[in-house]
Amino acid sequence: MSINIKDVEHVAKLARLELSDQEKVKFTDQLNAILNYAGKLNELSTNDVEPTSHILDIKNVTRKDEVRASLPREEALRSAPSKQDGYFKVPTIIE
Repeated sequence: MSINIKDVEHVAKLARLELSDQEKVKFTDQLNAILNYAGKLNELSTNDVEPTSHILDIKNVTRKDEVRASLPREEALRSAPSKQDGYFKVPTIIE
């Protein structure tokens, strides 16, 4: 599989990016280099390799769930662009 300039233009359009002709060529080359590298990885034999979720034996480290004071309402609302009756006011998104 390879990437062409039309593919880069399509992705740029989806991402709402305006790219110059030089950038399109540059990104096409870079994306093809990435795909070529991934293709080399497919050449490796992994038959004797056990599946793992992570190479290191790690554990999820979480803090203890403790009740503590929250930010005062006035301080939280201080930089709000719009507020009403002590709450954040946001635009209606459901009609």
